[in-house]
Amino acid sequence: MRLLALLMREELSVAELQEILGMGQSRISSQLALLRQAGLVTDRRDGKKAFYSLRSTLPLSQYNLLKAASESVSELPVMDEDTESLDRILIKRRKVSEQYFNLIAGRLGKNYCPGRSWEAIGHLALRLTPSIEIADLGAGEGLISQLLAKRSKQVWCIDNSPRMIEVGTELAKKNDLANLTYKLGDIEKVPLADASVDVAILSQALHHAQHPQIAVQEAFRILKPEGQILILDLNEHTFEKARELYADVWLGFKESVLHQFLKKAGFQNVEVSLTAKETTEPYFETLLASGYKPKAR
Repeated sequence: MRLLALLMREELSVAELQEILGMGQSRISSQLALLRQAGLVTDRRDGKKAFYSLRSTLPLSQYNLLKAASESVSELPVMDEDTESLDRILIKRRKVSEQYFNLIAGRLGKNYCPGRSWEAIGHLALRLTPSIEIADLGAGEGLISQLLAKRSKQVWCIDNSPRMIEVGTELAKKNDLANLTYKLGDIEKVPLADASVDVAILSQALHHAQHPQIAVQEAFRILKPEGQILILDLNEHTFEKARELYADVWLGFKESVLHQFLKKAGFQNVEVSLTAKETTEPYFETLLASGYKPKAR
């Protein structure tokens, strides 16, 4: 029940479950194997790591039974301890990403970053129209937004690194871009109003999200009817060192997965295409995904 209660809240790796529960790897793995065999839990491979979650296609009757069982033991002290430990794990996840981006603030564009090629950025920029309101989600210093702001009505740069916000704001002032505004926030909880922008951009940001689907749904929320989402991200790869070097949470995404993210969020006319291939190892490939929010009824 402790395992199920945790997996009902969050997708977790065996190592994270070990840290939360204070149990050995073999004990947790054997219990997960039984839960998977019973059809209650599924696993997802991401490079060398395996992540476990409650099966999303559980019949409602089974889900309600598990929920009731979990609630029946929720007042036990050990369940409160598990919840606190889970919260610490999730904070640790966010801090790993934040520390990386605080560290490289002010140096983006000067050092190598996977998937950030001018060829790929050019493909994105060509699809934009002037005099619109744009949200650059996970913007970093906002290199793309610095270019777009020169012709757009308003550009919002959202990033969860305080240092990135400071650096970007300084650049906007230096370049006299009054319509370029930086806001501290998470791409999974964007600090912008519903239906407030014409275009939402996620450029090499989605693979840093803990929950990519939620980030895409947030983009859908802030878009006006008929607004467009544009995503530049890495094609699925096996370069494990990206986790340490670039604080990547996901090793890219398959075209079909990006397509599914957008469709599930409610976007129409979804397209996903390969736009760039790097010529040196580890040969990163960049995908461009786009879709439109339907008209309001």
